[in-house]
Amino acid sequence: MAKETKKEETKAVSVKTEKKLSKKGERHWYAVHTYSGYEDAVARYLKQRVDSLEMCDKIFDIIIPKEKKIKIKNGKRKEVEEKIYPGYVLVDMIMDENSWYVVRNTPRVTGFVGADTTEPTPLSKEEIDFLLSKMKGEETKLKIDFSVGELVQIIDGPFKGYEGKISGIDQEQGKIKVFVPIFGRETEMELDLLQIQKV
Repeated sequence: MAKETKKEETKAVSVKTEKKLSKKGERHWYAVHTYSGYEDAVARYLKQRVDSLEMCDKIFDIIIPKEKKIKIKNGKRKEVEEKIYPGYVLVDMIMDENSWYVVRNTPRVTGFVGADTTEPTPLSKEEIDFLLSKMKGEETKLKIDFSVGELVQIIDGPFKGYEGKISGIDQEQGKIKVFVPIFGRETEMELDLLQIQKV
């Protein structure tokens, strides 16, 4: 009887292993956690490791999800690329022991994202499609370094030199509404972001 129980356990274990292997044999995107600020370095290291260890047939693509934004600082517009998820790199790969080892032992990688770090959870197709569409977004978003209630100085236009308090921010148009004291009254004006600076 003991031998029959062991055979049944062995069959159950081999069935579980087969399921894992069939799932692992498919190509999926995985999120890899890195030290924050080292995403570019991790992508570069991982690409070098894939080439040197000849893993091109298992690890296909490595991306850092970024989107373009317009940041306005010191009165100047500047287009910047910002990471959508700081501290993460996405890897398109076929998961097996070797590919897991190559990614996991890349410098500055802390692990795969998932409930179990040895059995990472692949990202869904919807998540990947969303991220890729966000990265390819033609429209650059403004990043405004001001907040409502903040005191600013007007540096351009007919009211140059006046100070006022921000009452509203229009992210899409890059405009800011400011209350400016004129003749003892608070008058609201709409100004371009380039026309004001922090006091």
